Amino acid sequence: MTNAAAGFGVNTYSYIFGGSAADTVARLADQGYGGVELMFFPGHLWPAELDAASLRGLRKLCEARLRLVSVNMPNVDMNIAAAAEEMRAYTLDLLVQFVRCAGELGAGGIIVGPGKPNPLFPMPRDRMVSHFYRALDRLAPLARQVGTKLLIENMPFAFLPDAESLMNIVDGYGDDSIRVIYDVANAHFIGESPVEGLQRVCDRVSLVHFSDTTRQSYKHDPLGCGDVPLAGIADVMKEIGCTELPMLEVISHTPGADIADSCRRLQLAGFGANA
Repeated sequence: MTNAAAGFGVNTYSYIFGGSAADTVARLADQGYGGVELMFFPGHLWPAELDAASLRGLRKLCEARLRLVSVNMPNVDMNIAAAAEEMRAYTLDLLVQFVRCAGELGAGGIIVGPGKPNPLFPMPRDRMVSHFYRALDRLAPLARQVGTKLLIENMPFAFLPDAESLMNIVDGYGDDSIRVIYDVANAHFIGESPVEGLQRVCDRVSLVHFSDTTRQSYKHDPLGCGDVPLAGIADVMKEIGCTELPMLEVISHTPGADIADSCRRLQLAGFGANA
């Protein structure tokens, strides 16, 4: 698997309960992957638990062994577009810490969710957009200052779940440094064609997440466990110039075997140097 693995990146979601980010980077590097996306999570990678020496050590490890493509977080825990000012402030304070940490680690980008509506009685859209923009007012200049990029994700539970609404609102903010990370499982779950979605986000997309789900039950399973259509995605990524490694955001209790098999399935769908 080692040669094939070099054409893919791995998100560490499956490893957040199993050890530190440094241990996980070493493990994935040993398996031959080409990049990593680290998850912020207590006990795995958490700013309050890391001193300057630990951050320097992790950065050196990534620079030597496995390129740090991006950092991410379980966005279900936070909401920058919440109705409560206290929740917005708490979320933004964490995000500021995460952005600073991303810069110190040399991460290429940090993934940010646009914020979540109340599913029973959502706030007016313009109010949520206003909260989102105010968060960007603080986060975007900081990201530039520390040398990373904000990557806004299409999330089914966010108030901008589809490519069209996401691009309209991000474009409306007017900052070309803000990029998009497109998740094909998230798109499929809400009924969006990943190929069409990628074409819509082509001007801002910097990264693409891969996992599997059905449209009935939201998952980030290993590829082959759901019905996400992979056909045509490799071709459209080439057409729009998205050259970053495909990132496996697979959640599994047996990630070693399941992520390796997902890479094999992506190869069969036209991804990777040996496809």
